[in-house]
Amino acid sequence: MPTDTPTAIIADDERLMRDQLRSRLEQVWPELQILDEAKNGEEAVQLVETLRPDFAFLDIRMPAKTGLEAAKEIGNKANIVFITAYDQYAIEAFDHGAVDYVLKPADVERLTRTVERLKARLHSQAEPNDMSNMLAQLAKQMGIGKQSYLQWIQASIGQELRLIPVEEILFFQSDEKYTRVQTVSYEALIRKPVRDLAEELDPALFWQIHRATLVNAKAISGVVRDMRGRHLVQVKGLTEKLEVSRSFVHLFKQM
Repeated sequence: MPTDTPTAIIADDERLMRDQLRSRLEQVWPELQILDEAKNGEEAVQLVETLRPDFAFLDIRMPAKTGLEAAKEIGNKANIVFITAYDQYAIEAFDHGAVDYVLKPADVERLTRTVERLKARLHSQAEPNDMSNMLAQLAKQMGIGKQSYLQWIQASIGQELRLIPVEEILFFQSDEKYTRVQTVSYEALIRKPVRDLAEELDPALFWQIHRATLVNAKAISGVVRDMRGRHLVQVKGLTEKLEVSRSFVHLFKQM
């Protein structure tokens, strides 16, 4: 390492993210050969052992093994590039360490700058550094090991599959077959029921107000009672109101 043709693997538990990153890398670094993809950290470690790529693009949060755990096992067998959705404060640690990072969803302009750094590292002919201490610090700073909540929702809008940041979602509402995903500007559909979403979303951000409804607490503009005595949640930017079942009325006692 380095080789005549730079090589990499991509590891992310979301197929849409893997597809998007592969597509964007083909745009900004056509010489890079993506050898294979992994759906979790365990698979990523195995691919690095087998294929010995120059770079391993690892999502921070994955099942089986996190990106940080996988990176620790990979060690100096590949240059690590973390795929992260964290804000600027959190990713400052990367700028001072032995790894690079890609913010997701991958923006072409931002990814181009990352690729320039990766090329420089590849041409330096330096071996990847031992990152054990830095990875431990990153894990502590970024809360890895604590409960991880959904950051993105993959949803269908007509024939299009879109990736929606959860903070942009106003509410989820299920019927017998689909769950409606409502944002300020559009609605989409997913097949995951509210009962499953309630376990995967941050309960401090999404409140369950009905067995079929989760609402973004930051999107609540008020609660009113109708002529029948029902509590109805008013959602910012929408005229539609969401019914609160008796089991969840206690959430609004202080409002």
